[in-house]
Amino acid sequence: MRRIATMIVALAASMGSAPAMAQTAPLDGCSVYDTGAALEKRQSLSPAWTGEASRSVFKDLVIAIRGAASHGLNPQDYHLAELEAVDSLQPDPAIDALATSAYLNLASHLLAGRFDPARFEPDWTEPRRFRDLPTYLRLALSDGRIAESLEALAPAEPAYAALRAALPVYEAIAESGGWPLIDDGPELRPGDQGPRVAQLRARLEASGELAPLETVASETPVDDADDIPAPEAPAPDPEFFDDALRAAVETFQQRTRLDVDGRVGSQTLHELNLTASYRVSQIRANLERLRWLPDDMGRRHIRVNIPDFSLEARNEGVVERRHDVIVGLTYRPTPVFSGAMRYLVVNPWWETPASIAVRNELPLFRRDPDAVTRLGFQILDREGNQVDPATIDWDTVPARNFPYRLRQAPGPLNALGKIKLIFPNSHNVYLHDTSNPELFGHNRRSYSSGCLRLRDPLELAEWAIAETPDLSAAGLREIAAGSRETRLDLAAPIPVYVLYWTAVHDPSTGIRFVADLYQRDDELISALEAAPSPME
Repeated sequence: MRRIATMIVALAASMGSAPAMAQTAPLDGCSVYDTGAALEKRQSLSPAWTGEASRSVFKDLVIAIRGAASHGLNPQDYHLAELEAVDSLQPDPAIDALATSAYLNLASHLLAGRFDPARFEPDWTEPRRFRDLPTYLRLALSDGRIAESLEALAPAEPAYAALRAALPVYEAIAESGGWPLIDDGPELRPGDQGPRVAQLRARLEASGELAPLETVASETPVDDADDIPAPEAPAPDPEFFDDALRAAVETFQQRTRLDVDGRVGSQTLHELNLTASYRVSQIRANLERLRWLPDDMGRRHIRVNIPDFSLEARNEGVVERRHDVIVGLTYRPTPVFSGAMRYLVVNPWWETPASIAVRNELPLFRRDPDAVTRLGFQILDREGNQVDPATIDWDTVPARNFPYRLRQAPGPLNALGKIKLIFPNSHNVYLHDTSNPELFGHNRRSYSSGCLRLRDPLELAEWAIAETPDLSAAGLREIAAGSRETRLDLAAPIPVYVLYWTAVHDPSTGIRFVADLYQRDDELISALEAAPSPME
């Protein structure tokens, strides 16, 4: 088990310097995903892969197909067995066609993923990366650079390289038997004793969160005065849940984005008992998600990772700001999509969405009618006329055909807090402050109705306006100190990507696996492990 921990620690040490992969400029022409055009080009493309003159390109193709495994793809999906079994020195048009198909399929999967992201994320809005792959293949054949041309199609994103580096490490762990599992049972707490505690200890030692007991015991204290070893302490009990084990559980919970309490309840036990083989599958699934990203995400852009409850503001590839985020509840999930931030609103009124007014505010007003005024709500009828809340009997107001519009005035109780950052979209989802900052004290922050609540939103707003000439951080703070709603337009839109990654590249600690908040992994993993359909 110590070998497993050593492998993971070595991987973490290498993450910060993972090499970026070569990137190929887009080629004009049809996308390989334009089925009709691509098929027509494939039929007209009949390069010779077999025969004495093509020995090197055929060999390179087979090597590249074997290398598909390093991208989390199955080499057998690209006719590897058939191509390895033939004598490529003998010209064979049928094998030539098979090799061409293998190249173009692998190229298209490296370029933009095996699957259309909308199959798994229905709200996905980014166009898929494309090249004129038949023409691209002709160029690769003329240059004799088959393997290099395929590698160049994969994402240049550092996270992609980091996950590729992690993949063989976790594959080796899985092949060696993985890490110990913990038997089902009641919650484990500090002070508990028994065989399940020993299993927990072995599990955390295996993945490097906890030093082995024999290592701790070997560090015998010495009396500095005369260099005489101190009296030997009793051997630690592996079945006792001590403070060191509690700290290791907290580290694991922090990394996986579970609530940090040092106890092993059902959620923590579930994450601990995910096998090394399953972690391999998660890496492959997240490599696929990274292949869905565009070539150019924007010089300055924002990324939100939903299950990691985190936001990064990037400029020229450098993360300039990080923010904690509160995301949608599991039954009101934040959608995966992208947009462009165009303006900010300081001291916003909250135009309460009808769905939230019915689900949240109407039950509150029925229980406590005074909450309408206390929380600063205005009630408007369907014509936009303000209605005195004292004249409304909330118990008789129907939820099904709710007759009012709710607006909450700026102020300390406003659900949006001091500021909202708008990237217009059909989901009515945006980044905003919160009147409940205490929720950021939790590590697992799934509390919203779909929007993204920010810790320190004014700091992100300052970053957003940094390249808008007539706006300044001081001016923003001055406006925020008041109570008047103020719109601030950005000089240029800032792309915003709301993403879902469960294997995270953390330059300081290596790859982290975060809990699959919305249960999205299994469907994608199953699809990747299935044989390709004829249309893929």
